Amino acid sequence: MKPKGLSTFYVLLATQAVSMVGTRTSSLAVGIAVFRMTGHATPLALVSVFWALPWLFFGGLGGALADRFDRRTLMLAANLGYCVTNGLLLAAFVSGAFQVWQLYVLTFANGVFGAMEAPALQASTAMLVPDRHRDRANAVQQLSYPAAVVVASSFAGVLYATVGVVGAIVVDLGTFVTAIAVLALVRIPMPAASPEGRAVRGGLWRQSVYGIGYLAGRPALLALCLYIALISAIASGFWALMTPYVLDRVQQTTTFGLVIGAGFSGAIAGSIAMGAWGGMRPRIHTIMLSTIAAGAFMALSGAARSPIALGASLFAMTFAIPFANAATNSIYQAKVAPDLQGRVFAVMAQLSALLAPLASLAAGPLADRVFEPAIARPGWQAVAWLVGGAPGAGIGLIYVIAGLAILATSVVAYAMPKVRRLEASLPDHSGP
Repeated sequence: MKPKGLSTFYVLLATQAVSMVGTRTSSLAVGIAVFRMTGHATPLALVSVFWALPWLFFGGLGGALADRFDRRTLMLAANLGYCVTNGLLLAAFVSGAFQVWQLYVLTFANGVFGAMEAPALQASTAMLVPDRHRDRANAVQQLSYPAAVVVASSFAGVLYATVGVVGAIVVDLGTFVTAIAVLALVRIPMPAASPEGRAVRGGLWRQSVYGIGYLAGRPALLALCLYIALISAIASGFWALMTPYVLDRVQQTTTFGLVIGAGFSGAIAGSIAMGAWGGMRPRIHTIMLSTIAAGAFMALSGAARSPIALGASLFAMTFAIPFANAATNSIYQAKVAPDLQGRVFAVMAQLSALLAPLASLAAGPLADRVFEPAIARPGWQAVAWLVGGAPGAGIGLIYVIAGLAILATSVVAYAMPKVRRLEASLPDHSGP
């Protein structure tokens, strides 16, 4: 028989998945409208930056709120905030007064709400899911985003063609209302105060930066956090170039959709596999070996020149990622007291928010001004045997370098005794 909290966790997870499908569908529809309005890709790239900035500046505050106040209430407030911003966006399109700067402002506001909601949801996992179930629960949670992308990608085009961007935003609003209704019914227990939590003094601002000090006092956990942030940043640059790379390699838009679908299907399959298996013990082996595999397949995707080879390498790469993500979350949930997890997870999000946008912004100029133009230069023959000499080969070389960088970084981190023995050297917290 499943624990009651585990059932609540899966209800929340299903609700989050539905909401994510709505948000992804709306985002794609708005993206189509903005691209048709401006004819440029830069405004869409800037949207991701405006989404990430609040996580960098307010992530610690969101973590402190999650550890001090009722987490269900915080998630309710965030979803109400999403309703307000989506309502304003809907009004802008309905009235015909929409301008791109309004999208930036509303995206920034949504980022603030996201920085408040995410630590509350992540920190709730330890209160709802017993440790023996966490690897599987965290793996199932990894299904949400790739499943949402696959569903929304096939749904958004049809929805946009039939009811336009206004209809897509209305659907998104409906998913937020559903989330609010579910959150109003479930119960998420608050953690008891731990000795570390009781030792924290000062106001909300001081507590918002406590997560950094907490990790600094546990070098192995901090090293793991920095490692994950670095790997995530490299991966952000990879995903930022995915659309032009795949289009250049396969040429046809129909084939492009199949290749992208294959990539995200790998993440779905990996999440299911991790959920069924549960990973190795110690969990650090699952993290490092799966990340090494992901780096190797990322490099192979840069050398792939046919749709089948490209789809297969992307499938294999994304298949490995949920294993690392689920095991990482389980380690932090086991080692960090529940009343401190909001702040610690917020630090992880802040580090990613600092590095990932920089990588994404750098990836475009590197591809457009350095690597792709280099294909026409005589020296390119030195690498043409690996990535070819057709359009897309320059980005392919970026992928090879990025994949090898992930692989090498993971091998170095795995060789560090403090990281490899993290779970043995740092005791689990004594709470749930």
